[in-house]
Amino acid sequence: MADTYDLLLRGGAVVSHRGVETADIGVRDGRTAAIGDLTAASAAEVVDAAGLHVLPGVIDTQVHFREPGNEHKEDLEAGSRGAVLGGVTAVFEMPNTAPLTVTAEALADKLRRAKDRMWCDHAFYMGATAENADALGELERLPGCCGVKIFMGASTGDLLTEDDATLRRILAAVRRRCAVHAEDEPRLQERFALAEAAADPAAHPDWRDTEVALRATRRLIAIARETGARVHVLHITTADEMRFLAEHKDIASVEATPQHLTLAAPECYAELGTRAQMNPPIRDRGHRDGLWWGVDQGVVDVIGSDHAPHTLEEKARTYPASPSGMPGVQTLLPIMLDHVNAGRLSLLRLVDLTSAGAARLFGIAGKGRIAVGHDGDFTLVDLAARRRISDEMMANRSGWTPFDGRQVTGWPMATVIRGRVVMRDGELANLASGRPMRFGDTLRPV
Repeated sequence: MADTYDLLLRGGAVVSHRGVETADIGVRDGRTAAIGDLTAASAAEVVDAAGLHVLPGVIDTQVHFREPGNEHKEDLEAGSRGAVLGGVTAVFEMPNTAPLTVTAEALADKLRRAKDRMWCDHAFYMGATAENADALGELERLPGCCGVKIFMGASTGDLLTEDDATLRRILAAVRRRCAVHAEDEPRLQERFALAEAAADPAAHPDWRDTEVALRATRRLIAIARETGARVHVLHITTADEMRFLAEHKDIASVEATPQHLTLAAPECYAELGTRAQMNPPIRDRGHRDGLWWGVDQGVVDVIGSDHAPHTLEEKARTYPASPSGMPGVQTLLPIMLDHVNAGRLSLLRLVDLTSAGAARLFGIAGKGRIAVGHDGDFTLVDLAARRRISDEMMANRSGWTPFDGRQVTGWPMATVIRGRVVMRDGELANLASGRPMRFGDTLRPV
């Protein structure tokens, strides 16, 4: 008797632990049940994947969906809708909301808000403060929490850990890998007059200069070694940091973003104005080349979008009153697929950066690979499809992208989460069905 499945993906180029091979995938009860020649099998739903590459579901480990507190910019429904339209099956959402996600109650509130509204699977960061530092070892292990986030430099919101004493307390308490926005707050304050005097977003990488980044990253690594912590350094922007972190991979993992790998100063500020303004800033081609060195040499572990929308009205304020941040979850995969087509990285390396890397670093249970027993999460892409990215196609509530007008080669054609097709050819399923992610034991010893 032939096997039966809930879903069959037929004839795609499957990217898995076996390399790239034409195969069928059968999913039953939300999990991958078979990979190979399933010609004789049947299923309740069959997707013809011929001509497409079937990737493990893409995981974006840094998004700001702004809910609660700033739903006029973004919310959990719209942000996750953009995610699945862009081929993203799961996200880690950041804690600098209003109120801040710094308590068990605030985390529970986000999980309630996400239920039946988020299109993709999800987990939420717990923000680190001086007030909750001693409790973080327990808070980070709550269901639905992906870990702890530290802001060493001020960005959007009120989370800030600028002094070494508090940073030391936090890193001593945390047992999981801790995500860090590493900019040196004292130097930012010292140099703010440069931004005010310029009144031009082109001054953003001068105000938040390379020393702002490198000084904070050096401080972070020194304290992580002292406390035995493992840290995940977010959105690296400088060649200097990349070379430095390459010497500390035993305790530090590294994130890069599509925008820092794609845009470059000064032209991005001339072309995009405050749309190109984010923290840390887009820098010149030399630093961008340094980031690509990190990708090529294996220093970079994951690609995250740092999706952080503001309305165009807010962005129209005179710099530096204009807020920093840009949308990105919906364009993460198209931008990176375009780099694959341009020969900047291989498809296998992209999969490691967008799926396997996140699962490996953070101990995500059942995700990050196409393998029997893992969740049936897949991103189906057409590597030859040419599309022009536009503001109009963006699902984010702010309704724009810094990549408006950019033509790319490579496009997500379907998004499958736990065996359910949630997006196909740009059309969404009828109901949002994202669930909280589960995590295995990745705690460091006390």
